[in-house]
Amino acid sequence: MNKLAVGLALGFSTFILWVIYLANTGGSSVFFDITSMIPYGDKLGHFCLFGTLTFLFNLASRCKSFPIGQFRVYYGTAVVTVFVLAEEISQAFIPSRTFDIMDLSADALGILSFTYVTYLSCCWKHNLT
Repeated sequence: MNKLAVGLALGFSTFILWVIYLANTGGSSVFFDITSMIPYGDKLGHFCLFGTLTFLFNLASRCKSFPIGQFRVYYGTAVVTVFVLAEEISQAFIPSRTFDIMDLSADALGILSFTYVTYLSCCWKHNLT
């Protein structure tokens, strides 16, 4: 089961890197066309892409976490958060991109929401065993 989660996480990461490459180079994609036709499609895309990536990374890391104060943080959540921050901030320095705090907010909401989904699924899994 974990090999499947790792494979899905790596495959989805590759897809996201490809989408970022297209956006950074001014390329076009059917995905960009679809999101432009949906109200707030760009923000919904950010929410879903990085939320799903968070969930897959958390599953791939077997829901392992580390303490920060009174809280436990999933490794997958931490990795995706650092990646998203670096990627969004880098847009301020790429001529074909613009930094958008609302994109970062949509990313954060996706990460937080799917971290909660991870929590629920890990608790459910542990209750079965």
